[in-house]
Amino acid sequence: METYYSILPLAAVLVSLLAAGLITLSGRRPNIRESWTLLAGVVKFGIVLAMLPSVLQGRFPEITLFAISQGISLVLRADTLGIIFALSASFLWILASCFSIGYERGLSDHKQTRYFSSFAICLSATIGIAFSANLLTFVIFYEILTIATYPLVIHKETKEAIAAGRKYLVYLLTGGVALLAALALTFHTAGGTDFKAGGFLTMEAGTGMLMALFILFLVGFGMKAAVMPLHSWLPSAMAAPTPVSALLHAVAVVKAGVFGFARAFGFVMGPALLGEIGALNITAGLAGATIIIASLLAFSQDNLKKRLAYSTIGHLSYIVLGVAILSPQAWSGGLMHIVNHAAMKITLFFCAGAIYVTTHREKVSELNGIGRRMPFTMGAFALAAIGLAGIPPVGGFVSKWYLALGALDAGQTVYTVILLVSGLLNAGYLLSVVGRAFFMKSDNFTKFGEASLWMLVPLVITAVLSVLLGLFPDRFFHLYSLSAEVARSVFGGGL
Repeated sequence: METYYSILPLAAVLVSLLAAGLITLSGRRPNIRESWTLLAGVVKFGIVLAMLPSVLQGRFPEITLFAISQGISLVLRADTLGIIFALSASFLWILASCFSIGYERGLSDHKQTRYFSSFAICLSATIGIAFSANLLTFVIFYEILTIATYPLVIHKETKEAIAAGRKYLVYLLTGGVALLAALALTFHTAGGTDFKAGGFLTMEAGTGMLMALFILFLVGFGMKAAVMPLHSWLPSAMAAPTPVSALLHAVAVVKAGVFGFARAFGFVMGPALLGEIGALNITAGLAGATIIIASLLAFSQDNLKKRLAYSTIGHLSYIVLGVAILSPQAWSGGLMHIVNHAAMKITLFFCAGAIYVTTHREKVSELNGIGRRMPFTMGAFALAAIGLAGIPPVGGFVSKWYLALGALDAGQTVYTVILLVSGLLNAGYLLSVVGRAFFMKSDNFTKFGEASLWMLVPLVITAVLSVLLGLFPDRFFHLYSLSAEVARSVFGGGL
């Protein structure tokens, strides 16, 4: 690994923070306010993309914000793992911003300035998480993301939304306390917190100390990643506007949780050490159970957003399972699923939002025949549903393929079976929606009428992207190469 000084990681964080201020100042001029949102999204993605060539060459841009004391500094570094998360989040923020404009205007929603400024702060925190070079920096941005998302969760300000926001804070701040304890314990044990591929802790710390640290990471990251039984805040948070749900599920919050697992398991404790103390078996078991249980619970949800929420809970644990299996292939598949799942799941939430703004329908049982009225929207929904079920040529198939290969390589056949079964369950609870839309008749939807182009174009783009990521997994953002390189560095060998 070679690092060099660059202001770009900091610029990627600051651009949306600056936009949040400009959005607030432009509150009385919606067109200007929304222009700041879109401009910040494009600039942020451009900055992240500008760092990609050097990262692919093994040269990581880095900047030290300030040193607190010896061994304690706030540092940003764009490494191979971080650039995967940053590319996904920054690109999808552009589309989520476009969709949000259409959604908020379509509903004539209140407090739109607060909405867009909070959204911008969330993306600053997300990029800060992606580019954190040590655990201290990571935890700071991780908690900023929790606080910044709260106004979005309670945006509707109904009793349901306020209760969901309270539950959201209780769960995620509890996870934050666990992470602060993990941070202190890590520094006490190792004398530093800088991320290192393969981990920097050793068995000299003692099995008891390492197991305690593992449990703290499991609780801290498991809260945001919604690993069962730490998941119930996520379905409740569906009281938020649909673009916020897309942010929670595809771009930022829950992805920060699974990204945290990758950092802790691959760059703090290390997979070999975790395997030696038996921690990975615990994590993989919880992830496998979450995949199946969440998929079964999704069937019983008539509210479309809540059905998608349980789908997210299951698919997040695909990623957790990938980093919990002692196999480079599984790691590669899990990291690829960060991006593939983001593209597919944001498509589904965009579709749910377009349906709500256009028809004010939220229940699956009310969608009979809606494919006749909104064929492009439901066609995009169908593509994303196929991908989440693991059917080629959509990106979800590629992720699951490497996850299954990794499980077989590690001699963990049971997890391959879980992946196959979950694919059937995913098809059942998602494709049944597609069946209702296109093959069941209803007098409610007889005329063509899609959502506005502000919403329709982004969901079509993300649906197409989901397919392209399946057909060409290394052409867009070099997803396979980056994921494979992370796996090689963590395991210290080839695939």
